[in-house]
Amino acid sequence: MNNVAQALWVEMLKARRSRMPWVTVLGFSLIPLVGGLFMIILKDPGLARRVGLISAKAQIMMAAADWPTYLGFLTMAVGAGGTIFFGLIVSWVFGREYSDRTVKDLLALPTSRSAIVLAKFALVVAWSAALTAMLYLVALCVGAAVGLPQVSRHVFVQSGVALAITACLTIPLVTPIAFFASAGHGYLPPIGAVLLAMGLAQVIALLGWADYFPWSIPGVYAQGGDLPIASYAIVFLTSVAGIAGTFLWWESADQTH
Repeated sequence: MNNVAQALWVEMLKARRSRMPWVTVLGFSLIPLVGGLFMIILKDPGLARRVGLISAKAQIMMAAADWPTYLGFLTMAVGAGGTIFFGLIVSWVFGREYSDRTVKDLLALPTSRSAIVLAKFALVVAWSAALTAMLYLVALCVGAAVGLPQVSRHVFVQSGVALAITACLTIPLVTPIAFFASAGHGYLPPIGAVLLAMGLAQVIALLGWADYFPWSIPGVYAQGGDLPIASYAIVFLTSVAGIAGTFLWWESADQTH
């Protein structure tokens, strides 16, 4: 595929010159900070009550102020809310070309449309993976600052692997969002698709079919659920469908906007 490296460099340059990476870093950083706050509440409920924090809610959500609980909270947060953060990234990467009215200029370049789409997907994956790694590193710093009890190295490795797998189940599910950003010519359609997917994930989980709805599957895994092989296949097929739809749109649609 021609000029993929050049197209990826351009996409990275666009991201670097925007505020969006810092917005996503700030948003992801809130997850370990909130988890650290819950740990403080669990360690000293009396202090939490004195400063006006609600300890009962934290105690309901978490069992104890320790590393397994804290890191488990991070994994569940990525499983439940990662689609929103990663969906915002893919919405920006694909939708900004239409909102900024640069799509016609982009397609006039001596670079194939497939190379442009591939570069955009590569940026989304790298960006999302970097945020996940940053989340874990920030969590380690916050947990140490809170003073969580020491545990064996195995706990950190196991939690890191669980977080990585949850992210690997979540990131591929944003590829259909790229199609909505492209076909919808902007930000609003993909954001609406993200909200719809998250809403349906909650409803379907309540009905007991979470193992077979793509956007519910990461949350099930993050909570320690035993997923059937079909769940992994569904995530894979959903990702492939999103990639194929986006490529076909860019290759065949009349890009007049």
